[in-house]
Amino acid sequence: MKEEIISVIEESIDVKKKLAGIAGHIELAAKIIIDALKHGGRVITFGNGGSAADAQHIAAELVGRFQKNRKAFPALALTTNTSILTSISNDYSFDVIFSRQLEALVDKTDVCIAISTSGNSSNVVEGIKTAKAAGAKIISLTGENGGSMAPLSDICINVPSKVTARIQESHIVIGHIICQLVEKELS
Repeated sequence: MKEEIISVIEESIDVKKKLAGIAGHIELAAKIIIDALKHGGRVITFGNGGSAADAQHIAAELVGRFQKNRKAFPALALTTNTSILTSISNDYSFDVIFSRQLEALVDKTDVCIAISTSGNSSNVVEGIKTAKAAGAKIISLTGENGGSMAPLSDICINVPSKVTARIQESHIVIGHIICQLVEKELS
């Protein structure tokens, strides 16, 4: 067991070291968010499963605080209202749980952070299409090739891995870096 533990830790470290190669994409994502917040926009996050948890985590860091006591930044995760999620999936389809919410909420001043390890989650893709049609900026956090989300995004941050767990671990590191940069610039 100990060898397996060490192997997982080393694999995780290796993937995170590779994130340095996409630092420019992370910087651009932070700049897009900073610009939106400076101009009255919001950050709207969404994803499924572990990506839903990451979406909520990023929104919480922006609304609450990351490292500094400062004003709250307007951010929300579309994964937190169970009544909305279950009514939309029951009355329409699970594929539109994000697009339906975005139809009601998003506008051209906003930035959406769409999260999917495969880049192919149909409900996330549909959400991106709706947000894009409203003029919002799209930042996607995905795995190695970006899937079908990549060409729909203003910036697609592809974690250089095919392993879901390593991708998810890296997504939260990327989220923390973005929160740190946003907080530093706007506090």
